[in-house]
Amino acid sequence: MTQTLLDQALVEEATKKSGLIWVRGTGPARSLWHVWHDGAAYVVGDGPGEQPFPGLADGARAEVTVRSKDKGGRLVTWTATVTEHPPGTEAWEAAVAELKGKRLNAPDAEQMTERWARECRVLRLEPQSATTDLPDGSLAAKPLPTSATTRLPVPAALPRLLMKRKKKKG
Repeated sequence: MTQTLLDQALVEEATKKSGLIWVRGTGPARSLWHVWHDGAAYVVGDGPGEQPFPGLADGARAEVTVRSKDKGGRLVTWTATVTEHPPGTEAWEAAVAELKGKRLNAPDAEQMTERWARECRVLRLEPQSATTDLPDGSLAAKPLPTSATTRLPVPAALPRLLMKRKKKKG
C-alpha cells in the first residue's frame, strides 16, 4: 500500500512539473504539452494549428513517459486510460480553463476555446498503473517524418563575404 501511494505521488509530481510528456497510443510516441488537473494529464489537439495525437482514442490505453524538466531524462513511465470529453460538458470546461492558461503563442487567444470546441479534441489521460519498469536499453527512435526544416541553403554570396572579412582582419 505504501509503495502504491509513493508511486502515485511520483507520477503526479513528475507530470505536474514536466513541460512535456511522451505519449504512445497505437502509433509511435509523441511529445505533447499538457496540464495536470484533477488527478490526470489533459491534452488538447488534433485540430488545425494544434498538436497531433493519432492513435489515442476514447477508452483506449496509452503509455505516458514523463521527462525531467531540467535535464530532459526519463523520470517515470505510467499507463493511462484515455477519455475524451465532449465540448460543453462540465469536465470539458474545467479542463479547457486549465489548458488555456498553458497554451503559448496561440494565434487566436480570444477565440481559442471556441476553436477548440469546433475543431479539436480534449483528452484526459488518467493514471491506471502507478509506474512501469524502465527498460534496460535506450528508447531512442528515428524522428518522425515532417516537412519542417531548420536549415536553408547557404546564399551564394556568403562564402565571398566571409573571405573578404578574413582578408581585412589578416
